[in-house]
Amino acid sequence: MASDPLYINDRIVIAGWELSEQFVLAGGPGGQNVNKVATAVQLFYNIAASPSLPERIRDNVIGLAGRRVSKDGVLMIEANRFRSQDRNREDARERLKALILKAAEPPPPPRRKTKPTRGSVERRLKAKSGRGEVKKMRGRPDGE
Repeated sequence: MASDPLYINDRIVIAGWELSEQFVLAGGPGGQNVNKVATAVQLFYNIAASPSLPERIRDNVIGLAGRRVSKDGVLMIEANRFRSQDRNREDARERLKALILKAAEPPPPPRRKTKPTRGSVERRLKAKSGRGEVKKMRGRPDGE
């Protein structure tokens, strides 16, 4: 079932044919509507075979999604927050968009190694020797 394309940002657009949806019965509030209408949405997206995502973003999405990705590389997002099918569809698409945007963020800058300052080293050693002196005073007094 082809749907509308999903615009992630100005460079990433997921074509409608790459997304497939399945509607299932949802639990929770909704009265008799819950028992009759399939309002929950399962959105499937084959990340491994998608031509829309660059390699770096694809690997990041698979890492971020965790157990939601099958062994075949198919991501499943299930949305059942709302009582209506349309709102659940939009919710699932927004969650997919947020996941891909998170994966598209640039990596953090590498950590710069720093040394402790001379003053901090001296203060730490002085505190250690002070604690040692306190503990030494706790022993039995020498017999005079």
